Amino acid sequence: MKGKIALVTGGMGGIGTSICQYLAKENALVIATYHHRENRDAALAWQTAQKNLGYDIQTCHVDVCDFSSCTDMVVSLEKIYGRIDILVNNAGITRDIPFHKMEVSQWNDVLRTNLDSVFNVTRNVINGMIKNNYGRIINISSINAQKGQYGQTNYTAAKAGMHGFTKSIAQEVAKNGITVNTISPGYIETNMVMSLSTSILNKIIEQIPVKRLGQPEEIARAVTFLAAEKSSFITGSNLVINGGQYLL
Repeated sequence: MKGKIALVTGGMGGIGTSICQYLAKENALVIATYHHRENRDAALAWQTAQKNLGYDIQTCHVDVCDFSSCTDMVVSLEKIYGRIDILVNNAGITRDIPFHKMEVSQWNDVLRTNLDSVFNVTRNVINGMIKNNYGRIINISSINAQKGQYGQTNYTAAKAGMHGFTKSIAQEVAKNGITVNTISPGYIETNMVMSLSTSILNKIIEQIPVKRLGQPEEIARAVTFLAAEKSSFITGSNLVINGGQYLL
């Protein structure tokens, strides 16, 4: 992976940070995005923390919900680095609430951030990948895209939409040396999951056959595998990583 340019949206979260680190370990030049309305100082602090750990990761701001913002980002990155070889669509949010209480804004916010963003960023990098006859696109979905989840109609709809997107785009660009795959994590030990009450966490773990939460590194290793040049025969697939909690 040496010399490959990797772009990771939502790269500063729990799973995103591990993805960036693992790609950097493989000698890719990694760029992590953060929302342009967030505090740039926080992004710089994250970058410094990564550097202190031995990871030289670049950062850029973008609103993944806004197509023009994504266009500006990709144009800027291609001017600096020449191309984008690997795209990891990892940005996502939750706005959990039972459907009969869900506001239009809660639906729109999640669909725009979790699904529209996949279109916005991928659409802006795909032509460069086609031109270069090479690309790796990896979309981070969720176990709940497959099984559904109470209070997550918006999140589940968005994450399930990734699967159809992946399968369709994979067929269109396979001839151009581009693979497109999805990873569906189960419950991973991130700050968001660990903020749940102990009783809820225990109930979740009880439902997982391996009797533990997943680690961000386990998702990152899978991303690195799919992003490798030698993974060129894997496309249109969904890699399920959930400890056996939900099996198709």
